[in-house]
Amino acid sequence: MTDPTLVARLRAAGCVFAEDEAELITAEATSAAQLESLVRRRIGGEPLEQVLGWAAFDGLRIAVEPGVFVPRRRTELLVREAAAILSEGDTVLDLCCGSGAVAAAVHARVPGVAVFAADIDPAAVHCARRNVPGPGAVFEGDLYSALPRELMGRVDVIAVNAPYVPTEAIDLMPPEARLHEPTVALDGGEDGLDIQRRVAEQAPEWLAPGGDLLIETSRRQAPVTVEIMETCGLVARIVRSEDIDATIVIGSVAR
Repeated sequence: MTDPTLVARLRAAGCVFAEDEAELITAEATSAAQLESLVRRRIGGEPLEQVLGWAAFDGLRIAVEPGVFVPRRRTELLVREAAAILSEGDTVLDLCCGSGAVAAAVHARVPGVAVFAADIDPAAVHCARRNVPGPGAVFEGDLYSALPRELMGRVDVIAVNAPYVPTEAIDLMPPEARLHEPTVALDGGEDGLDIQRRVAEQAPEWLAPGGDLLIETSRRQAPVTVEIMETCGLVARIVRSEDIDATIVIGSVAR
């Protein structure tokens, strides 16, 4: 039975699902000292997933290290749509990969795909190498500049959860994200779409004939994301899931 005192401490700290969190933290601890350390970290505002060391994502446990972007459930739409396009032997790139959750989940859904991932944040790259299958599959650097040139023109799906929060809205985010996740994983520039523009601009060079670029965005930003892709020569459409409040835009290269 979970210690009611622990539940009360978490609830007092503002944890809405205090009972569930107490159970998870207790299960993760191997000693009383470690339990207290984990509880103090959570009470201090650290995201639960960073405290536990993992996040539940698309049926997987994704390793999440301190200071690394925590994968959100809404990003599972990106995984589902990418997996629906891919077949065994295809190549998928998880760009702005963070923990590598998208690459790992796509690989689990479509065994036999070749997965690659890249991020500019060294901490994210370190974490992603724990999650993304295959040695040498995760690269550190700024978007496509991180990738080996032999991938150019051979990628069937580029799946991207680029930062899309407008700069002025960063201060309005919950402290868990604002204080414990890297700004580079959140800040998308003045309108939130600066990184999306850079991704879309070079995507046709990296996609195989008939390939697809999938970008997570917000419902409000989606029409502009469509315009960005169309300006880059892609045929774009919006996919929306009300169940998980998720929006992505898919841009396709003509065959």
